[in-house]
Amino acid sequence: MSDKQINQEHRFAKIVREQTFEDGRELNVLNFGPTHPSTHGVFQNILLLDGERIVDAETTIGYIHRAFEKIAENRTFYQITTLTDRLNYCSSPLNNMAWWMTVEKALGVEVPKRAQYMRVIIMELARITDHLICNSILGVDLGAYTPFLYVMKYRELAYEIYEEICGARMTTNMGRIGGFERDWSEAAWRKLDEFLEGFPKAWSELEDLFLRNRIFMDRIVGVGAISAEKAINYGFTGPNLRATGVDYDVRTAKPYSSYEDFDFVIPVGESGDTYDRWCVRSAEIKESLKIIRQARDNMPSGSYHADVPDYYLPPKDAVYNEMEALIDHFKIVMGEIPVPIAEVYHSVEAANGELGMYLITDGSRSPFRLHFRRPCFVYYQAFPELIKGGLFSDAVATLSSINVIAGELDA
Repeated sequence: MSDKQINQEHRFAKIVREQTFEDGRELNVLNFGPTHPSTHGVFQNILLLDGERIVDAETTIGYIHRAFEKIAENRTFYQITTLTDRLNYCSSPLNNMAWWMTVEKALGVEVPKRAQYMRVIIMELARITDHLICNSILGVDLGAYTPFLYVMKYRELAYEIYEEICGARMTTNMGRIGGFERDWSEAAWRKLDEFLEGFPKAWSELEDLFLRNRIFMDRIVGVGAISAEKAINYGFTGPNLRATGVDYDVRTAKPYSSYEDFDFVIPVGESGDTYDRWCVRSAEIKESLKIIRQARDNMPSGSYHADVPDYYLPPKDAVYNEMEALIDHFKIVMGEIPVPIAEVYHSVEAANGELGMYLITDGSRSPFRLHFRRPCFVYYQAFPELIKGGLFSDAVATLSSINVIAGELDA
């Protein structure tokens, strides 16, 4: 083999070839992904194994790179919403709300209290559906499939609520600059009440199946642990950081959308392992339910959108029947209304951590620059350190517990 060919090899291949053990053992290289069923997305981990134990690991991304940030520079502000849908597609409405709040910050738009409370309901509902998937799928990855099927019907009910509000289920394109496109229907509120009535009992039953289950605990307690100091150094946020004992949450550190009006606690763990991450997400689901009930019971009166005719799309009935409304609709959609020059950063507590949007406008129809701070992209860097020294089966559980969503890796 030539030197050129050796240089083109992955570094693990060279280690395998050169490493020798007196007892005859051999190291092996395993591709964990990019399409492995347990990666829950298109990304790859190259593992160096001594038997079933992981000696070293290297993460690779880029398999679904879509250049969202560059595409945004050639789209109007309304057209960018569909890009945010596809970051964390397990909680799309949360991404939508983050985008609208960023734009409103640049425009100086004051959102009515009612619209803010409605956004809180949607964001917490999205957090629940995201955590529901993460925690129940961890059970699937360890061989417990039935609980996942049991709670999935409530994710479907949440999707039905989304459908009543905006007509879509998974990639929602929900909301508008200043609030919502329309007020919520009676069916949406009825389905929300149905969710609040049935889901808590179902989730408590799932907790009972897992929380003190000896097999479940033996598989994940102490697995994939990280210290608070290392988590902060890596840039962890969200449940993965709070599982280490750090109680940072954007909703309380930098309140937005009237979160300061709500009474809730920030669940934290201690060891930063897979079990603590599961427990923190489970506790957050209960806190989200508390927040939704408070917003539902104390919903302010008033409008569901701000009075910003230059940026808020006129009602469809008016667009179909009035020339002035049709012109306004065209001007807004095509981005012909000037956007003030601004440089803003806004972040929300997304399901996986701090989702930030850094927006620079230059007065044109599209952003001059838009950068997404995707929490999954940040903490996925730590995955090799989390799994080194552990078993391959532990790597599956660890990856599932940190909840890496491939859509946030390649923006």
